[in-house]
Amino acid sequence: MSLTVSDDLLRQARDGEVSDADFLACVRDSLPYAWQVIGEVAERSRQTPDGFADNQVPPPDETARGQLLRALASDAMRGALERHFGVRLAFQNCHRVAAFVPDAPGSAERYAAFVSPRAQLLNQSPERVDC
Repeated sequence: MSLTVSDDLLRQARDGEVSDADFLACVRDSLPYAWQVIGEVAERSRQTPDGFADNQVPPPDETARGQLLRALASDAMRGALERHFGVRLAFQNCHRVAAFVPDAPGSAERYAAFVSPRAQLLNQSPERVDC
């Protein structure tokens, strides 16, 4: 299961729309490692001239790895995280999360290069086979 959803939030979802704030609180509380990594990468991306930062540190364990995978594999979670942190996210493997500030100079080109098949292939190594 990706998220730990309170009875109140589940009832709210059954009754209608859920706010980004409520959804993000659920994501933050359910996937704290993913929240931390994405938040740090987003913050660093805003401090660079080209609006780019990434995480290259492998997760400490399988639980943390699973959190990143779940957060970034979900369109709803990824979209909410992007809106909250004001960045566009990209994901290359089990831990290489990147953040791009949309209006930074060259951001679109840097994003396109990061998500290209070439970049994916160049990011592979024998120690990441089971990543």
